[in-house]
Amino acid sequence: MTILSPALPRFSASPRIIYPLSVARLCGLGVWQGQFLSLDRFQGYVVQIDPDTDNVRILNNQQVDLFRDSNSLTVGDDILWFTKGTRIYRCDLHTWEVTYVAEVKDRAEGIAVAGNTLYVSNARLGLIYVVSATQGNTITQFRAPGVGQEYLVVQGEDLWVCDDTEQTVYCLDRATGQQRFSFLTPFEHPSGLNFLPVSGEDHPPQPQLYVLYSGEQPYIQDDPNGYEPLRLANRDRSLIQALHYCYDPDRHYALSHGYRLELSYVEELAPLDPVTLEDVEWRIALPSTTNRQRVVSVEPFGLPYTLEEQDGERVAVFKFPQLTEVDRQVFGWRAVIETYGIKYQLLPKDVDLTEEFSEAFKAQYLVDNENLAMDTDVVRMAAKEAVGSETNPLRQILSIRDYVYDHLSYRLTTHIDNPDVVLQRGTGSCGEYVGVLLALCRLNGIACRTVGRYKCPQPPDQFHQPLYPDYNHVWLEFYLPGIGWLPMESNPDDVDYGPHPMRFFMGLAWYHAEIGRGLPFERVFSQGTNIKELPGAMSIGNLAVNHVRFRILGEIAPHPDSFPNSGS
Repeated sequence: MTILSPALPRFSASPRIIYPLSVARLCGLGVWQGQFLSLDRFQGYVVQIDPDTDNVRILNNQQVDLFRDSNSLTVGDDILWFTKGTRIYRCDLHTWEVTYVAEVKDRAEGIAVAGNTLYVSNARLGLIYVVSATQGNTITQFRAPGVGQEYLVVQGEDLWVCDDTEQTVYCLDRATGQQRFSFLTPFEHPSGLNFLPVSGEDHPPQPQLYVLYSGEQPYIQDDPNGYEPLRLANRDRSLIQALHYCYDPDRHYALSHGYRLELSYVEELAPLDPVTLEDVEWRIALPSTTNRQRVVSVEPFGLPYTLEEQDGERVAVFKFPQLTEVDRQVFGWRAVIETYGIKYQLLPKDVDLTEEFSEAFKAQYLVDNENLAMDTDVVRMAAKEAVGSETNPLRQILSIRDYVYDHLSYRLTTHIDNPDVVLQRGTGSCGEYVGVLLALCRLNGIACRTVGRYKCPQPPDQFHQPLYPDYNHVWLEFYLPGIGWLPMESNPDDVDYGPHPMRFFMGLAWYHAEIGRGLPFERVFSQGTNIKELPGAMSIGNLAVNHVRFRILGEIAPHPDSFPNSGS
């Protein structure tokens, strides 16, 4: 069975995003008379938003105080339901008469309605209450799927949930709360969701999912009277986007809203010290084809290269008879890739515990071949403490992730220390997080490898603008028997409070650019010897300056046949 949202054209350079004016922070998304309703909780506005024109109309123009500091809203027939504090209220949209309905424990946040049944979320307790709209009593409750503040809507027999912290949309069975599938949102801070019917040339009207996003946007403020006329500031921003997705339970993953990206990687040859290298081979990995990423085209930049294949990945090889400190060149590649958000839907029972690894596989992915300090007491003790008595590989890897997150805090570093040093220090960069995760996983028999390379700067509505990432980035993949390689972020889900999000555990966002999976991204050889092994241990950073640039070319919709089932 494949669940597919109504599809955009294969490539659309001008997506329709709704940007409502005159509002601060919107939360909750209802549909009434073919238009959206939302709540500006800071100003107390209940606003009607035209999806075709962005036109905004305040409906409660004489009752804003009543709605100020409310948490969310939803609409059923001509009744608006909203939450405030711990209470639930109903409001007739024709008379604007407000009536108290019920109260829940701790706090009432997101709300959805289906007939005489209300669904109300609470982030602190991690619950969704099921409440009678007529009697006001709580019928039952079930666990919320995420860890942040959640917003709800009912569509048929499903309860749809978006989580602000997880940046994820969940589809639940509304009778039991059991999760059917989930997928990632392309923007941060989802603050509401709902469905509008859309028509196509070859199909009748179908429900299209729309997601509301609301947060702060940094910008350069022009202050003519200031000591520094240009300064960094923040402003509120809300937008509504049609979110496309598909879920294939046979392949165990869901794809969500994608983008066509132009990615350029260029080296500018500029040695810092006197150097002479003979017979130079400069190898740079090219973007990978995976379940969530497709390479449309790749072309040389500056100088031609020779294309080679290594372990199923493609590498651009640039050759120089000689390089000295006076040589100046630019060389690299420019690629067009299509990327989607991906979220795998797997349970411990899906792991094939009978699969055995070959000796070659073990020698590559289960040993200390990356300075992992796996023979030190600090790392060995951590590997044992992290998994406890757990034996299932999927539960083990999640336990290891949480252990590392609980023992480390993120800090950007210019030098990558070994895992024993990182664990004792208690802080690390993304590369150091990966080193610790690799060491603990491999000591517990979980095959894993470093992958990555760059993330496209956000948000994804900056079409055709040159976007420059400040840093490279690495994450890892772990191997599940019977399934294949699965992604896991290094540190972005490590929060300082509460339970850790699950958005990037077996998931990646649209902005992750996968390059040379399982290979070193870039290496330089002189007369067949890696320059790191030459006297003086020369580094690529001493020879050249790299330049990385993205352009977002357009928006694409996922399709079940977008990529081969490569088990990536």
